[in-house]
Amino acid sequence: MATRGVPPEQCPGRFHQDEAVGISPRGLPRALDLGGLLEPLAHRGVSLGLSRLKQALPALGHPEQCFPAVQIAGTNGKGSICTLLAAVLTAAGVRVGVYTSPHLVSWRERIRVGPSWIPANRLRQLLLQVNAAAAEARLTPFEALTAVAFRHFAEQGVELAILEVGLGGRLDATTSHPDRQLIGFASIGMDHCEYLGSDLESIAAEKAAVLQPGSMAVSAAQHPAVEAVLAGVASQASATLRRVEPLALQEGRLLWRNRALHCGLPGQVQRHNGAVALGLLEALGERGWPISTTAIELGFAAARWPGRLQAGRHQGLPLLLDGAHNPAAAAALRAELDRQPGPVDWLVGVLANKDAAAMVSRLLRPQDRLLLLPVPGHACWTRQALLEALAGQGHRVPAGQIREISPDPAAVPAILPRALDLLRQSWGGSGAAVDMTGRRTVVAGSLYLLGNLMADGAVETQP
Repeated sequence: MATRGVPPEQCPGRFHQDEAVGISPRGLPRALDLGGLLEPLAHRGVSLGLSRLKQALPALGHPEQCFPAVQIAGTNGKGSICTLLAAVLTAAGVRVGVYTSPHLVSWRERIRVGPSWIPANRLRQLLLQVNAAAAEARLTPFEALTAVAFRHFAEQGVELAILEVGLGGRLDATTSHPDRQLIGFASIGMDHCEYLGSDLESIAAEKAAVLQPGSMAVSAAQHPAVEAVLAGVASQASATLRRVEPLALQEGRLLWRNRALHCGLPGQVQRHNGAVALGLLEALGERGWPISTTAIELGFAAARWPGRLQAGRHQGLPLLLDGAHNPAAAAALRAELDRQPGPVDWLVGVLANKDAAAMVSRLLRPQDRLLLLPVPGHACWTRQALLEALAGQGHRVPAGQIREISPDPAAVPAILPRALDLLRQSWGGSGAAVDMTGRRTVVAGSLYLLGNLMADGAVETQP
């Protein structure tokens, strides 16, 4: 995985800049107004394909040729794997660039070098620089941001980039990077069916297509149908496929090579994500990267990934925040909560293109209550549509178990107080106070919902 195409001294503005002390970023940057820099491209929406970005990159000096990359594909867990990899590599002294999506609060979250997000002014400058090429090639916003990430990484002297696939894989903008000899596959499940296909095999094929001749892939444990697709595509591409089993867990620590790793990312799902990250780190070590046991221990402990099983508070009330937004992620979240049984109050916003009925059927238990919240700027499921879909899928959920808050764009900051007031005072319609003792409140269903609540200051979170 050496730099290809362009000698390092010819990469644009290649230099090293003092970084913030630390291994993994803490907290979140403030929301950023890009002043309409992405709006002219927004009307193109989601349009998968590699040709547009490949057309634009030569005009930008081919920044993608200045560093090798590890690409992470899959459905659930991609961001966690990226975070673990980046933290370990940073602890090992590798100058690593990280490109992930979507963001919670600020566009800056998507692009960072080591623990440092791209500076706001630099993001604006780079968007201006790619503007002409973006207009000529008719780039989508995601493609323009991918070009910005490549340019920033080249300028910052990144030695290795970690690229999270945005959607699918075969036609995702990150796949335009020419040197992706290591691929990580997180858990693959049903999501984005309108773009990737209506069955697991079709979705897996789209994601597996990121494999290059001679590349190596490390895959989490998968559904048998997905396993078969990955194996077939790897064979056709003359690529190597390594399957890793979930790590064992002992007293809250991940067991690896007779060591107990403290992981800064919570949840049983890290048994799977951690296994993929460790498999990729082992492969990097085989290729000469300086991956020590100490760096692995430091990196895993320091890793943070906001919005995933994250503790928060609103006016003193404890909240659990999780961006679960598809059926598999909802099932994983429910399994995590079932480790400590008890009634749950769900504050859920689900975008209209998601399978809300399948999600809710996995989340709800008889003693739970679910309140549908609007997600500002997005079409969302309504209570009536959800009840009909649940019935259509054969799920019997009492109508009184689900309520909703109607959208009100002028009252975004008040969504959470309204929701909690409904839970506490008037759920049953009698106006009598509800005893909240022993009930947990979980906000889930959409990363966009979490981001809005965080940006508005409605939720206090711990780094």
